[in-house]
Formats: sequence, C-alpha cells, structure tokens
Amino acid sequence: MARNSTHDIVIIGGGAGGIATAASLLKRRPLLDIAIVEPQSEHYYQPGWTMVGGGVFDAPVTCRPMASVMPERAHWIRRAAASFQPEANRVTLDDGSTIEYKLLVVAPGIRLAWEQIKGLEEALGRNGVTSNYRYDLAPYTWELVRNLKSGRAIFSQPPMPIKCAGAPQKAMYLSCDAWAERGVLDAIDVEFRNAGGVLFGVEAYVPALMDYVARYGIDLKLQQKLVAVDGEAKTATFETIEGGETVGFDMLHAVPPQVAPDFLARSPLAQAGSGFVEVVGTQCCVGKNAHNIGLDFEVATGDVVNLLFAVVQYEAYGAGLERG
Repeated sequence: MARNSTHDIVIIGGGAGGIATAASLLKRRPLLDIAIVEPQSEHYYQPGWTMVGGGVFDAPVTCRPMASVMPERAHWIRRAAASFQPEANRVTLDDGSTIEYKLLVVAPGIRLAWEQIKGLEEALGRNGVTSNYRYDLAPYTWELVRNLKSGRAIFSQPPMPIKCAGAPQKAMYLSCDAWAERGVLDAIDVEFRNAGGVLFGVEAYVPALMDYVARYGIDLKLQQKLVAVDGEAKTATFETIEGGETVGFDMLHAVPPQVAPDFLARSPLAQAGSGFVEVVGTQCCVGKNAHNIGLDFEVATGDVVNLLFAVVQYEAYGAGLERG
C-alpha cells in the first residue's frame, strides 16, 4: 500500500552528491528532517574504477553497503523516484507513494546510454572490449592490459556531457605506463579517438596532457565518434568528418554516451532538449524550464546538473540549502 510522508529536505539519489549534501547539512543542523531516496543497496566509489582498470585497486575496495555510508540521522527511503510535482512540492515514487518537501535536492546521477553504440552492450567483457565505466568490467580492463603484448589498443570518448571527462584519458595513460614498464609499449599502436574537437575542454591542462600523448606515442584522433562495435570481428566503426571508418582492434576501451535519467528527462525539472536540470546562480537553484515554472524550492547537484563544462563531482552547499 502506498504511503505518503513529509520532510524538510528530500534528496533524490544516494551517490556522492546526495550523500555528501545530507552529511554536510546534518553536521551543521542536526535537527533537520532529511530523507534520501535511493533504491540501490550498494554505494560505489566510481572514480576508483579507473584505478581498478590500471591495476592499482581491487574492485571490491570501491563498493560498500549503502547503509554504511548513509548519514545516521537521514531517513533512507529505499525506492526510486518516478516523477516530480514541483508546483505542489511533491515527489512520486515508483510504488505510487508520495513525499512532500520544503526543499528538494536533485542528485540522481547520469545514465550510461550503452545502447546508443550499436553492438557495444553485446560485445562488452569479451573479445578485447571493455570499459572502466562499469564495476564488473574494470577488472577485465586490467586483464587485457596485462596480457596485451602487441597490436592496436583504441580508447574512445563520446560527446559531452560525460562524468569525469578525464577518465577516458586516465585509462589510456595508466595502460600505457603498464605497457612501458613491461617493455611492450613500442609494439602497441595506441589510439585516442575523441568525439570532441580538442583533447580536453580546459585549455590550461592541454599542454601537460599533450606531453603524455607524445611520451607514450599515442595517435590522437579528434572528431571521431564511436557508433558501432563488432566484438566477434574485433572491429569498431567511427563517425568522422570525412565519413564512416571501420578499424580493427586488439583492445577497445569504450566510453558510452551519457544522458539524464529517463524519469528526470521527462519531468518539469528538465531543460528542454538536454533532459538535464538547468540551474541558475552559485547555489545551483533550479531555473525556469520548458513549462515556465519558477522553481524556488529545488536545487540540484552532481552529474545531472546542466553546466557549461565537463561533468565532475560538484557539491551544492550554501545558504540556499539551509533554509527551511
């Protein structure tokens, strides 16, 4: 039977953004009534998956029970958000129950759209196709790195936005370092195929990154979007400014396109077109959207925020979160 409740603050998402926001607020105002809506039973330290793929961490180190990271005074609602009714300060959950709030923090993360690359989902985890963007695949990345002695290794990056825009390059540099240490790097053709027009979106970092590209002899290819993978044939197809190009590989580290979660993209909180949450001001307050609703009691944090730079962990703290 659906149940309804009311809280001072409702946080959608128990990832880094949601947990950190709740913990910070409760540290400063212990009597706040905060609910966190999160259906998952495990909490993953996703930046650590790059280290798993580089042989630095073991995968289990990056996973903890959700209960162990949930702030003690927060109410954990183990359901998924289904829809928002901002005009009534209300969230509806997947079981039909509703939660009303004085302030809503939207932090559900970003969805990995593997299906947008033809054949990729079926190819993952075998035939040299891997991705550090999945917990169960990061160990396979390290297995491939350890075993590869020659051939072509391709590292791809999709169009923005993606979470941790440096992760595709980190996977490549860690792999190259391991190959150099084993003395096999010269026998491996390493390619970085980036859908974007520059190596990295923050110009100040590019010279240092280009030094690594040169050091490891990486073939940098820009405006190359991965659109299809044939795992059995070990080929990858890229969309380029000159047309389609299909190339063979011995190892492919693929990064999927990333989009707003479906329930958010179709909600009144989403910006028309992108599906992400449009925010205004330094406190990440949700702005007016396609429905022209002035949202005065909603803020957003983390991967789901529509910002003008690559997505990194971004915490929204400040006076706006403490009202109520």
